[in-house]
Amino acid sequence: MSVADPSPTASRPGAALPLAAVAVLYTVAQLALVVPGSYLGWDETVYISQVGGNAPAAFFSAPRARGISYLVAPAASLTASVTVLRVYLALLSGLGLFVALWAWRRLLPSSVLAWAGALFTGLWITLFYGPEAMPNLWSALACLTAVGCFLRTVTGGRTNPLRPCAGMAAATAVAAMMRPADGGVLAAVLFTAAVAVPRRRHLPGVWAGLAGGTVVGLAPWIAEARTDYGGLLARLERASQIQGGMGGHIALDDQLVSLQGWLLCRPCTASWTQPVTGLWWLALPVFVACGVRLAVRAGRTIPVVLAAATGTALALPYLFTIDYAAPRFLLPAYALLALSVAECVRRVFHHPAANTRRLLVAATLAALLGHQAIQISVLHRAVAGQRASGEQLTAAAERLHRLGVRPPCTVSGVDAIRLAYYAGCASRQIGGHDGSITPAGLRRLARHRPVAYTTSASLGPTRPTYTQQWQSAELPMRDYTARVSPSARTQRTGNTHTPQQRTADDRPPLPAENPSG
Repeated sequence: MSVADPSPTASRPGAALPLAAVAVLYTVAQLALVVPGSYLGWDETVYISQVGGNAPAAFFSAPRARGISYLVAPAASLTASVTVLRVYLALLSGLGLFVALWAWRRLLPSSVLAWAGALFTGLWITLFYGPEAMPNLWSALACLTAVGCFLRTVTGGRTNPLRPCAGMAAATAVAAMMRPADGGVLAAVLFTAAVAVPRRRHLPGVWAGLAGGTVVGLAPWIAEARTDYGGLLARLERASQIQGGMGGHIALDDQLVSLQGWLLCRPCTASWTQPVTGLWWLALPVFVACGVRLAVRAGRTIPVVLAAATGTALALPYLFTIDYAAPRFLLPAYALLALSVAECVRRVFHHPAANTRRLLVAATLAALLGHQAIQISVLHRAVAGQRASGEQLTAAAERLHRLGVRPPCTVSGVDAIRLAYYAGCASRQIGGHDGSITPAGLRRLARHRPVAYTTSASLGPTRPTYTQQWQSAELPMRDYTARVSPSARTQRTGNTHTPQQRTADDRPPLPAENPSG
């Protein structure tokens, strides 16, 4: 297996400039379009509560991995400021993008890499999740880095393979730590590719790096499976249950609908009312196929084909094994498939016929500008939706504080995890996927600390019978109502705990009160 250096200029210092420019523009776009006035989403409160001091740790369900919690720990452990966290992640994601593209510098021309970075970061999904405390973008950047380092290791000729091999191992570990499923697929594809390598001089190091990186990345998830679920198979089964049962589900239409700005489409009953938001997605397979063909003709077969194959493999589980959609799931696939699409764009600017080139360039730029306008429009809707939800949660948390539900406190019921985080309380559910306490345990807890049980009329006003005598109050968020335990009255008159303070009562429930382990 050998690859000629497709771009002698790729190793020159100036080759880094277009990649750095894309990374800087990506960071600036996040800071300008996403960060101002943003609030935390539902999943973010779970991840951040594991390491931050704003509220006790929320229930951590079986499918989740702690990689993103480790990533945000330096900022979240120092401050509860959402703006500081967003800026930290925006800067870090810009740096991560540069590193991921730089890993490919000896494999593809810098123009291809720059266009790939621009196409990937121009998606509203990539912009939205850059400063978000969510693992999918980091899995995407790690997968892109790992494939590039793998190729540089096995095609490096006389180049010292230790550095790219170490980069491959580190990137594989990050992908597995962020999203164990992504890490597993990535390792499987690269192991398969390594077997197909005819020149086997560096293969022992490649296999060791892949195995070591995967094991290191999965180790926390597997260790937690043994301590909290009774074993790896039990955790996998529980994770499948929470995700609606992994199996033969076609989510192609769900993913298409979610591109209208849905952060989570579950159940995905929304109509595809804005087809223009999904045109690029429908055209993506065509552009990838054309890009692969152009790369083959240009002598860059192996890098682009492996990137396309890995991206496709990463997408398949989310398209055919779950019955719902979230556009962020496909970020790793988009990052790798962007390399093929970038080959198409580069060809437009290097077409041999001058007259044809001018027409193609004009048409391509017009199409890209229109595509980008649509992406920014969807991004604005997504950011506005998150901001409105955060404002409601903040107002609801202040309402609970006025009712005496102040730390140390507990919130249960509808939207308990998000509302508890904003109020500085613990969240405990008496059933469902996040079941972490029994009804009897919640009653005992309510005797000596403020407890609020929330309901929503649109989701059904069902509440435990023992809360009927608790104080009822409407919350300033849609049609939500809270029932507040009598113990909140003492808090209302003199307790001045801040949301950042925790007490011994904020510890997780005893195992007997946690039916899900």
